[in-house]
Amino acid sequence: MVTVIARMKFKDGKEEEALNKVKTMAEAVAANEPGALAYLVHRNQEDPSEIIFFELYEDDAAFESHAQTAHMAAMRENFVDIFDPATLKIERLDRVGGQNKGG
Repeated sequence: MVTVIARMKFKDGKEEEALNKVKTMAEAVAANEPGALAYLVHRNQEDPSEIIFFELYEDDAAFESHAQTAHMAAMRENFVDIFDPATLKIERLDRVGGQNKGG
């Protein structure tokens, strides 16, 4: 399994657009990527300008496939217009324990 956490902040005045884009992205992943076991988008309660993606993929192939989708290309194309690139942080994690019961 591949686990990824991505954090970014939207630009001032771009909140509504950013939230719409990430919701659209999550819906596209759910509809088109069977190898994406979880693709959850959260908003930081302490800093509401920060969006956090929690992504869980079946394997490296599913993760690589995600990067090649049309919806990911659209997100990259719009990224600098709605998000501050200096705030982007992507972490790839190794699971050491626990389980996922869904939801």
